[in-house]
Amino acid sequence: MKTRQRGVAIIIAMTVVAMAALAAVAIVASQSTWARHSELAADHVQAQILVRAGVDWTRAVLSDDHHLSNVDHLSEPWALRLPPIPVENGNVEGYIEDQQGLFNLNNLVTDGKVNLIQLANFRRLLSLLSLSPEIADALVDWMDADSELFSLDGAEDEYYAAMPSPDLAANQALADVDELERVRGFDAAVLARLRPFVTALPPSTPGTSVNANTASAEILAAVIDGMDLDSARALVAQRNRLYFRDAADIVSRLPRGASVGRDVLGVSSDYFKATLRATLGVTEASGTVLLARKTAGWPVIVWGKYL
Repeated sequence: MKTRQRGVAIIIAMTVVAMAALAAVAIVASQSTWARHSELAADHVQAQILVRAGVDWTRAVLSDDHHLSNVDHLSEPWALRLPPIPVENGNVEGYIEDQQGLFNLNNLVTDGKVNLIQLANFRRLLSLLSLSPEIADALVDWMDADSELFSLDGAEDEYYAAMPSPDLAANQALADVDELERVRGFDAAVLARLRPFVTALPPSTPGTSVNANTASAEILAAVIDGMDLDSARALVAQRNRLYFRDAADIVSRLPRGASVGRDVLGVSSDYFKATLRATLGVTEASGTVLLARKTAGWPVIVWGKYL
């Protein structure tokens, strides 16, 4: 009987020891996981600090550039991609993009009213990109101040309220190009094709003409009357060899039969987008900011997105 009791006691003791060992392993594993998570969190915070430092670097570059010249072109230092710069256990990289080389969608509506010249230019751009020009009407309805359809291709509150996720037309300027996802006709495929050519700059801001020194052939063909895409590509090739110095220089180089309205094209820019990415170990942080360059001081951040 005593032998049997001792056997049971031994089994119980072994079970207790095994459970204690399992608990110890679990505690160690939990502590290891916690330590790893803490390490990753710390790395991410440091990577975010590097990204924000990179944003300040781009602001300094753009400020210095403005003091050196009133003409902005693609051969300037700001237009060069920053190669990955090594830092301890990682690197940081980034680039600056001129937003006035793009079509400013907020120019479609001025003081709540549709700008017919800009609308015609945007429709031309859509055609050049093999997209339906009719979706432009839905966009002006999204931004204009009234609730009346601009055309049968437009869309106002009644259309958006009937969607699976009910919505209303914004009736104001776009805050960001991403807002197009909410507009009738601008599906994922359209946005993928359109995004490299458009921007959404603050409305009612002077000096937001298209920079002819940084615009693509598609943009130039869209805003210059009487210019086809082949002629625009030839103009871009010529410009890349010798940038435009002023508005008169632009006009002098237009092909026969082409013309451009007043203040449509310029040779300088006030708005730039900076994209930065920092990597520390296996952790990555990124940031995208829209910068507005003023006549004095550093460019201000209009909006920023950080991950």
